[in-house]
Parts: sequence; structure tokens; C-alpha cells
Amino acid sequence: MKYICLGYADPKIFGALSEKELHAGMDRCFAYDDELRAKGHFAGGHGLQPPETAMTLRSVNGRVVVTDGPFTETKEYLGGILILEARDLNHAVELISKHPGVGFGPWEIRPAADLDEMIRQSEKRRGKA
Repeated sequence: MKYICLGYADPKIFGALSEKELHAGMDRCFAYDDELRAKGHFAGGHGLQPPETAMTLRSVNGRVVVTDGPFTETKEYLGGILILEARDLNHAVELISKHPGVGFGPWEIRPAADLDEMIRQSEKRRGKA
């Protein structure tokens, strides 16, 4: 089963690191990602640019409103996503708990939704079956 793992970055932690410490930490993260790949657990992932590069879209009175930056104010910001292949949620927690990125901020793990049946039903309704 696939799990979406959201890695959050705490700017206080990053701000306190020297360049050497940051590089060493990132190297540990990438080495662990390689280990996950080798064992068939890494199904994808990407780091994200900082929140100040974000745009947030939402519907207000039927119109799309675009604002600069993230949607909410938080202590941590979303730093990246990792798509993990694991037996169950406990296995996903076990795998991510060993990820060095946990030292940079919290991680949220959620089972990926299987939308295949919903998509098939939608295609039928839209005449694309």
C-alpha cells in the first residue's frame, strides 16, 4: 500500500545549522532514501521550494482567488513529500521514524486514497468509458 509522507521543516532548526551541518544532514537523508529505494519502499518524492515561493488558490463566492504564500501560518512549513510503499501504517511509521529528515521537523503519514473506482464511475458518467 502507498503512503504519502509529508515532511515539515522547522526554520529554527535549519537556521541554527552551519552549512557543513546542513550538508551532512541532507546527505544522511538522501542516503536513507537510497536505502528505501533499494528495498522497494521509495515510490517517489520531491522536495519543495520555501513557502515564500508558493501561491494559494481558493474559491471565494464562485471565483478563484490567488494569494502569495502558503494558505496558513505555521511554525513549520511543508518541505517535501515522499511516497512510500509499506505493508501497513505501522510499517510506514517504522520506516519514516528512521529517516534523518525527522530531525528537521515533523512528518505526517497518510494512506494514499485509491481513486480508481471513483475515476471509472466518473468516466462512465462523462461518457468516456
